[in-house]
This record gives sequence, structure tokens and C-alpha cells, in this order.
Amino acid sequence: MTRELTGSDLLVLRALGLGDLLAGVPALRGLRRRFPGHRLLLAAPATVGGFLLRRDVVDEVLVTSGLEPLQAKGSGHLAVDLHGNGPASSEVLAATGPAELLGFATAGFDGPPWVRHEHEVHRWCRLVATWGAECGPEDLRLRPRGAPGSGPVVVHPGAASEARRWPLERWRAVVATLVGDGLDVVVTGTAEEASRGAALAEVGARNRCGASTLDELAELVGSARVVLSGDTGTAHLATALAVRSVLLFGPTPPAWWGPALDPDLHTVLWHGPAGAEDYVGDPHGRVLDPTLARIGVEEVLLAVRHLLAAA
Repeated sequence: MTRELTGSDLLVLRALGLGDLLAGVPALRGLRRRFPGHRLLLAAPATVGGFLLRRDVVDEVLVTSGLEPLQAKGSGHLAVDLHGNGPASSEVLAATGPAELLGFATAGFDGPPWVRHEHEVHRWCRLVATWGAECGPEDLRLRPRGAPGSGPVVVHPGAASEARRWPLERWRAVVATLVGDGLDVVVTGTAEEASRGAALAEVGARNRCGASTLDELAELVGSARVVLSGDTGTAHLATALAVRSVLLFGPTPPAWWGPALDPDLHTVLWHGPAGAEDYVGDPHGRVLDPTLARIGVEEVLLAVRHLLAAA
């Protein structure tokens, strides 16, 4: 069924995964403050879109995936491209017939320039500032910062590509040591990552790969004493929930995707080039990226123990 859009609708496209959606929350909140009389309609996948809807970040979700045509049409509404630098994403929004469309400058569309070397949170806040929307890193929070968690150590060893997957044998060494220290360790991941969870269960962790909904994952992360993860949606959940984390970055630099607030809560391990502008790694690569490979077991354990001692 096609959603009929009117002049009171603000349609935002960000049909991406969990980490991307969470990084876009400040821009969404800025738009909501700027246009309080509009209904904020987020075009996104059902699972992550529903997650933000239940937390009152948006008013409605238009379920979509990637850059497929939107099941929405109308006139007089506003549209914002938070998906990418176009033109494909802007064309998807333009097809809905908006009165105005905001996006980065690209073929056939005006707007502010895309800056490659820019943190993802600041990028989208800069875009919506074009329409007078004010937002910043503090808007990442899904709950107020509170007391340290007393739950398990959460380990998320998977990632969308091999380039971003720290070697499983190193995760096993970390988990075995933490379990030996008397800590309760829970492994999270998708059902497709069950073999990773099983391998870590062999050294004492509890395996919850494929066993949690997104809301259950958020509850688990929110209770954690500390979260260990690569550059994934789970890492962004730890940031949004103000939970201590040790984050293993590579091939994408933390200057682009790392925690944008609460630096005392998050230890970022990164052995890439000093200047992000010099970085040429492939986040979708099929082999382990060398920047991630340089992170060792002992420095991860040192970082975890430091955060636990500071709690």
C-alpha cells in the first residue's frame, strides 16, 4: 500500500543497518526540533526502524531496504536524504514528489558539499543545519548516562565483512582470560555467526548468537559492565546507552565512525595511519585488514581491565 504524503510530513531516507541508523539519530532529533508540526517518517528497514520508533526518535516507519523505490507519494511534504551522497538516494526521494528535498550536492541536486574525511555524526548534523536544525553528539543518547552496569562482559566478535573481523583465535584468548578472571562473558551476534559463538563458548562464554531480538540485545548491552566489539552496530549501541566499551577499529578509522561522546567510557584501539586522509583500507574487503590485525590480545585485555577498575 502506498503511503499518501502531505504537507505535514517530513520524509527521511536512511535505509541502512543499526550502526548507521544510530549515527543518524542526532540529525533525526535535530529535524524533529526544527519541524515540530511535521510527522517525522523514517524510510528504513523494519527491525532498526521499529527500534527507533519505540524509543520515540521518529513518528512513523516506512519499511524499505536499500535504494528500492519508496511506497510513498504526495506533494507538499519535505524530504531529507540521510542515506548517502547520491544521486541514487536523492532520486529515490525525488520520486515521491516533495516540495523541498535536502541532500548533499550531487548530479542534478543542489546542497552542501560532501566531505569524505568527516565523522558520520557531524556529517549529517552539518547537512540538516542547512535547514536550521540544531543537533550534536549529545543527541546520540538513547538514555541518560547513569551508574556503571553490573551485568556481564558482552563480546561481539563478528562484523559484516572479513576485513573487520578480528581473528577468532584472539577472541578466544581474550574470552578465556576474562572467564579465568571470574567474569561472566556473553557472546552476541547473528544466527549466521553461531560458529563464532560456539568457539567462544568452548572457552567459557555464554553463546547468544542468533538468540536475541534487537530490543533484547539493547537490554543486554545496557546492563553490561563493558562491551568488546569491532566497528559494528553493537559498538554504536554501547555509545548510545553510555556503556563502557573497548572497540577494535580497522579498516575504517575511528575519526570517521568512533564514539562521538563520553571519551572516558570508550577505549578505541586503532593502529592505522595518523591522518585519516591517508587511509585507503576497504571496509568491505574479503581478508583481514592489516590495521585491525595489528591489535594484540594483551592490549585488549589491558584496556578491559582498566575500564573495569575505573567502574
